[in-house]
Formats: sequence, C-alpha cells, structure tokens
Amino acid sequence: MAVSGEAAETATDTATSIEVDTGTRYQRMLGFGASITDASAWLIRKKMTPEQRLALLQELFGRSGNGIGLEFTRLTIGASDFSRHHYSLDDPPDGRPDPQLQHFSIAPNLDDVVPVAREALRINPRLQVMASPWSAPGWMKDSDSLIKGKLRPEYYDAFARYLLKYVDAYAAEGIPIFALTVQNEPDYEPADYPGMRLNAPARARLIGDHLGPLIAQRGKGPLIFDWDHNWDKPQEPMAVLSDPAAGPHVAAVAWHCYGGEVAAQSPVHEAFPGKDAYMTECSDGTWEPVLSGGLPLQARELIVQTTRHWARGVLFWNLALDEKGGPHAGGCDTCIGVVAIDSKTGAVTRNNGYYALAHASRFVRQDAYRIASTATADDGLDNVAFQNSDDGSVVLIVVNSNPQPRTVAVSQQDRRFNYTLPASSVATFRWTPRPRHL
Repeated sequence: MAVSGEAAETATDTATSIEVDTGTRYQRMLGFGASITDASAWLIRKKMTPEQRLALLQELFGRSGNGIGLEFTRLTIGASDFSRHHYSLDDPPDGRPDPQLQHFSIAPNLDDVVPVAREALRINPRLQVMASPWSAPGWMKDSDSLIKGKLRPEYYDAFARYLLKYVDAYAAEGIPIFALTVQNEPDYEPADYPGMRLNAPARARLIGDHLGPLIAQRGKGPLIFDWDHNWDKPQEPMAVLSDPAAGPHVAAVAWHCYGGEVAAQSPVHEAFPGKDAYMTECSDGTWEPVLSGGLPLQARELIVQTTRHWARGVLFWNLALDEKGGPHAGGCDTCIGVVAIDSKTGAVTRNNGYYALAHASRFVRQDAYRIASTATADDGLDNVAFQNSDDGSVVLIVVNSNPQPRTVAVSQQDRRFNYTLPASSVATFRWTPRPRHL
C-alpha cells in the first residue's frame, strides 16, 4: 500500500505495533478548522492584497494544490476579545432595552466577517459554520454591560430570538449556520472583554423553555450545542442534558481545552451516547506547556485525543492574528493564530496550529469514520485512524512526543509497514485497503 513517507528498515520486533481495524467504526467526522474571528477577518480583508487574500483562503479552505481543506469554522455573535472594539448586534442609540429587537443589525460584520466567510464557503461549499455569543446585549444583563453579569430571566425569550435573528441574517448573506451555542465559556466572567455567566440551570431554562421550542417551530435548525467551555466541569453539560425540557433540544456538547483533561469527553458521551461531542476552541500561544510542547503537543491533544474521545469536529481558536497576536480588545495577549499575517506586508507565517490541523484536514474528509487502532500513549506515541467514506482510503495520524526517534509497525488486514518517526514529530499515512474476499 502507498504510504506518505518511506518505510523504515527497522526490524518489527523493535517497533511499537499499531493495528488498524476498518471493521470497527466510531463517530462520523464533520471536519477540522479554526474560528473566523473579527480579528482574523479584518486582517484578511484589510491587511492583505486581493491576490494575497485569495491565495490564503484557497490554501486554508481548498483541497487542490497546497490546500489543507478546512471544513469547519466558528463565528462570534457580536464581539469577542478578538474584536477591535466591544459591541453587540442590538445596541440601541439611547441604551434602553429593545425586547422587540428593532435595533438588531449585523452591520458590524458586513465589511469583514461576512465577506471572508462567504469566500471560504465559495472555495469549499462543504464548510460547516457554527456560531457562539460572548455576551447578550448589555441591556439584557444584570450588569447593564457587555462586561460581566448574568442574563436577566425576563430577557430569555428576547435573547433566544436574538440568536435566531443572527442565524437568519447570516443565511440571507449566503452563510448557513448549522449550529449554535448559547454562550461562550459560560462559567467565566472576564474583566475586560464581553462575557456572561450562564450556569447549567439558566442554560436549561433558556434552551428548554425558549430557544429549543423556537427552533422546533421553525423546523429548519440550527442545532444547539451546550457548554462551550472546559473539560474540568463535565457536570455542567451533564446537568443540561439531564434536564427533561432542555436535553431533547441539545444535539452535542462543545468543549474547550483550557482546563481539565480531554478524557472528560468520554464519560459524558457514555452517559448520553445520542449526543455528539465537538472541540470548539483551543488556542496556540506563547505560554507553557504550549510553547515548549509545540506541534506534537497540539497534534496529540487536539487531533488525536479529542477524536479518540468522540469529537466529531475540532476547532482551533483564531484562524489568523497579526505579528503581535492581535488585534484584540482585552483578553489574551499571548495567543497565536493558526497563521500570522504581517500587518505591514500581508505576508503569511504558518504556526504550529496550521500544521497540526493540516495533518488531519488535508487527508480526513467530511463524513469519514473514526476507526479502531491500537492505543499507544504509554510509550510517548499517540495515534488515531479514520476511513474516508468517498474512496475508502484509510488515514492514520501518529504523534511521537519522545525526544528520540521511534519506530511504528502498522498493520491492517494483511498489509504491514514500518516507519521511523523523528523525535518530536507527527506523521500522517494514507492508503487504500485491499478489498475483503469472502
């Protein structure tokens, strides 16, 4: 079988065995990608020439040539920390409550996020777009501000309608939103950028009594993903999924990587096997252990382990930031985009997140199944396998986190090969299995 790389001559008995079993299937994949934040879209639109912009978007979302085929992205509903200023999509001039949403407008997105997302969809019509709010409009909150505070219960209905007005406005711009979360990181109130605390009982009431029934009446989606926060509090999504009113309206749990361990995804899946899992945010950055862990750390945690623990899709955070990790208005000043765009020249630098994503997105296509493969994490080798639905090809991603080269002996049916991975490296193998003979 053809392999992306040359087979090593190392003897099999010195290698770590990985057996791939196409007969055992797990979740069906939606895709890999990163978020088109306000900062990302603004840089792509305003700091690149048309030629640079098209080349970058074709590389990120296309499959021909050097395209890495990203098929999943996330947008922010209103401002996040990676916006140039703070805003919601319903900011009345007088600051007074607007429960009828007469001042709702996506005008702040029309010059950057909308055209970039639309162009990404033109390049890859299979691109799946989800969206998350960082805060309800300030007038809906007990803080009367985008900063901190909780959603007032009397505005649950207005907020549900606000989210669906966003979905419909984006659909009118040619950008279908297939899924929503009701709040980014609902267990955190940042001090200097939009955020909102929305605990499990509040999310259950918002979803069960308002947003879920509204979507059911529409009969056309979007899906609702709960949580959109870290691995360290799995009891939060469990509580919403257990709620008799909210649970039936929730399609999946969305996870972030900044606290806890990725294994937390599996007990939630086992308790609610009918609900999907997604990794919806994790940022590259200049902090430890991300800085020293580099590419192997990101590939191991965010590609291999998230999917081994049932994630159907994986999203890194900012698709693009500038050479200083911006622009941003509060929040993270040590984050790095999947790519960096030089704000003076438009030149592109590809960061570790780019290569971690590309090892999966370039080879694992939408609707592929994760399939069984021998777990090898105890010796610093991690792997995950998939089988594409379109052509039957098998993809195996192997991460070597060791400071020394390591050899793997891969088998699938009667096919075998050895390969030596360099120290601290990632390798992707792709082959077409022989047909089974009855």
